[in-house]
Amino acid sequence: MKSIEAIQVIEPTPASDGAGVKLKRSIGVEPNYYDPFLMLDEFGSEKKDDYIAGFPPHPHRGIETVTYMLAGSFEHKDSTGGQGTMSAGDVQWMKTGSGIIHSEMPAMKEGKLHGFQLWINMPASEKMSKPEYHYIDADQMSTHKDDDKFIKVIAGKYKKAEGPIKKHNVEPVYFDVELQKSKIFNFEIPSTHNSFIYLIEGEIKVGKEEHDKAKDSTLIILNKGEKLEVKALTKSKFLLISGKPIGEQIARGGPFVMNTKQEILQAIDDYHNGKFVK
Repeated sequence: MKSIEAIQVIEPTPASDGAGVKLKRSIGVEPNYYDPFLMLDEFGSEKKDDYIAGFPPHPHRGIETVTYMLAGSFEHKDSTGGQGTMSAGDVQWMKTGSGIIHSEMPAMKEGKLHGFQLWINMPASEKMSKPEYHYIDADQMSTHKDDDKFIKVIAGKYKKAEGPIKKHNVEPVYFDVELQKSKIFNFEIPSTHNSFIYLIEGEIKVGKEEHDKAKDSTLIILNKGEKLEVKALTKSKFLLISGKPIGEQIARGGPFVMNTKQEILQAIDDYHNGKFVK
């Protein structure tokens, strides 16, 4: 089996979104698109002014958003009637399809807020499908624990632990891995998939070949292969995310991701003329 290696180590770009929430953006800037992944944001601060304005109501079409909370809490509301409070360890997996309007506002006045939002592209055949909202409580998360590591499985399967997201067109893998110092995490990934690691904290070595040092809050792009080996040089925590490329042309227009510019213009027109939410 071909070894999976780190081909690029990228420091995220400081950015802001919503009503001024400060965050670090990696996918969506460099690289601009890593099929099927459109964007990855890490938001996190102990300063309330960095997040308190939240993400007021805004539209999406043609993508899936995956929000994963590590600390603090957000209140979600959307045009499908979906609502709930996300706390540490919870996941919100939302298929926006033909159109959804939602908000994510802090359900806290102070303290630490920390989490991630991933955007996943949808194939043309599903971009105008009915929106879906899935809330995954931390207590329902499948996990694996041994002396070396602790893994939360949001999507995919690790040994006997299987994530709640199944029968998905991009066959996603989404793990939160905590690895003890000097220990090794091994995993086989389909050779068809595009994969990356986001190092949250610690220091790791990926594969057999040398690569640039990866520090806290660093994106590591992986080559295609089958055998992934990650060694923790210090006690480390990282996300492993992988998916099968869709291989279609994309057109972007803010919160809308379609296949053509005309479809973007139609989405904007639908939104401004009250035809967006069906």
